[in-house]
Amino acid sequence: MAGPTAAIAVATGEAFVMPKSYFSADIGKLTQIVANMFTQVVQHNDRLPTGAQKPTRFHSRAPPNISISEYMLRITKYASLEPACLLLLLIYVDRICERNPTFTISSLTVHRFLIAASTVACKTLCDAYCTNSHYAKVGGISMHELNSLEVEMLRMMGWHLIATQEQLEQYYFTLVRQDPRLVLESELDTIPGVAPLQGPNSAAG
Repeated sequence: MAGPTAAIAVATGEAFVMPKSYFSADIGKLTQIVANMFTQVVQHNDRLPTGAQKPTRFHSRAPPNISISEYMLRITKYASLEPACLLLLLIYVDRICERNPTFTISSLTVHRFLIAASTVACKTLCDAYCTNSHYAKVGGISMHELNSLEVEMLRMMGWHLIATQEQLEQYYFTLVRQDPRLVLESELDTIPGVAPLQGPNSAAG
């Protein structure tokens, strides 16, 4: 159910209405939403003490110059990520952190994580996918480095790569509901006195 902040945003015309199924979500918009989530996680984790963190293959010496949003948009465009792949990135974060409590998504790890997770997600979900050479070029790293990151990611997840349809849908719903500027199309009728939006900020527009 849409929260009060989302209700206000819809009433003032400032909300973006997302389709009830992630299958129908605009890939550019969904990429930005996922990127925003990773940005929030990084901003939070960068403020935490680093004493308990152990260096991993995902750590860089310094944060890359490209923003998380720009990097994700680049990956989505040139690696042809599908909506399910974007949601699987979030699932992979949870699985890795659950199995590896000292690992955190930070400004030093997020970029390598994203390109490795995107590579694994595409190979897991898509009938046709690119070569590691292509993914490495998109991510701005060497193929040797991507190969190592991919193996490390598989190990850290215990090779638990698949997600059910129900899991993907739940992550999509949670992602949308956590952003006060977004509302699910299927929840518009739960907002008293607000009619479904039509126009450029509506999924129907």
